[in-house]
This record gives sequence, structure tokens and C-alpha cells, in this order.
Amino acid sequence: MQGYIINLNKVKDEDLIVTIISKGNLDTLYRFYGARHGSINIGFKIDYEKEGSAKSTISRLKDVIHIGFKWINDYKLLKLWQDFLKLFHKHLQDSEEIGDFYFELLDNASDIWGTQNPKRVAIESYVKLLEHEGRLHKEMECFLCSLEIQDNEISVIRAFLPTHTQCSHTLGINKLALHELFFNKSSLFLNDKEVDRLWNVLLEGL
Repeated sequence: MQGYIINLNKVKDEDLIVTIISKGNLDTLYRFYGARHGSINIGFKIDYEKEGSAKSTISRLKDVIHIGFKWINDYKLLKLWQDFLKLFHKHLQDSEEIGDFYFELLDNASDIWGTQNPKRVAIESYVKLLEHEGRLHKEMECFLCSLEIQDNEISVIRAFLPTHTQCSHTLGINKLALHELFFNKSSLFLNDKEVDRLWNVLLEGL
């Protein structure tokens, strides 16, 4: 099976507890340290097998093959990708069966990560995630004061919740650009400053 590594925890003798988003599941597996093992890291897409153990409640990760991205050797792209994938661990850590959505979301994002602005790819992916989970607030009502936002600029806080700029005291985003993002999952009308703002909000957590 294939999956994306979203977390690594070192345990005794450099063994690892590895958390992987696969198609349908969130796998937490044990990987024994050994010279024959290739290196793995957060963000890597791997092909792997699970092996059950009578001595442990956690299955063993085995037969790992790294499935590389075309952009894997670009440090800046890899760092942004790892920052993005780390967010999924905290968000999904109490889940087991998660359906195909998250795997396919990451698959689609990884395909275009090296050809488009990766922050824009992450932001558009996150809006799809919010909609999938029923958390995308398309109604332009301020989360902090509950009044309608009639201004041409809208601020957002964690989970892309809309607010008046004067309520959250944060950078405003063009209302039409935010509408395009929320309804069409497109960052086309966002300028780079607005993209950086949304990226920083995204890093606060999914």
C-alpha cells in the first residue's frame, strides 16, 4: 500500500514510530532501526507493508520503498511540504479510518507542488479540507462579533473563520478574492501578501 508520512517519533535504539496517511486509514507503525533500511522523513510518499505482531499492539512497518517527487531535491519546496504535512498529524491523530479524502488531497497537492506556488496549493487544499469536514464558513459574518461583514476587506483567523479587520486586528483580504477561494477553491485573485497571510494562518493548525 502507499501513504504519506506525517509524523516520526524516535524510540529506543533509534527505532521509529511512524504515522502514515494511506488510502482509507491512518496507520501508526513500528520501524526497527537497521543499516539496510533506507532513510525516511516527514512528507515522504512510500510504498510499504504492515506486519502484525503477537507481542505488540502496534504493527511493524516493512518493505518500504520511497516514491520520490520530481521536486524532492528542492529544499525550499520540501520544507514547505513538510510544514504542511506536519499539520495533519495533530488534526487526525485520534482517527483510524479516515476514508480516501486525505490521501487523495495530498496526492493532488504533491502532483502540482513543484509547478505552482506551493503556498497557494496548500491554501486551496485546505479550503477543500474545511469544506469536506463541514467547517468552511462561506457566510461573511464576523466570527468575533457575529455581525455581517460589509467591508471590501475581510480578515480571517484560524480555520479561515472570517472576521472584521477591526475585530481581529489582522491583515485584510480582498472580499472578492476570498469569495473566489471559498466558492471555487482558487487563489487566483489573492496577491502574494494575502497568500502569505493565509499560509501563516494555516500553520496555526488545521
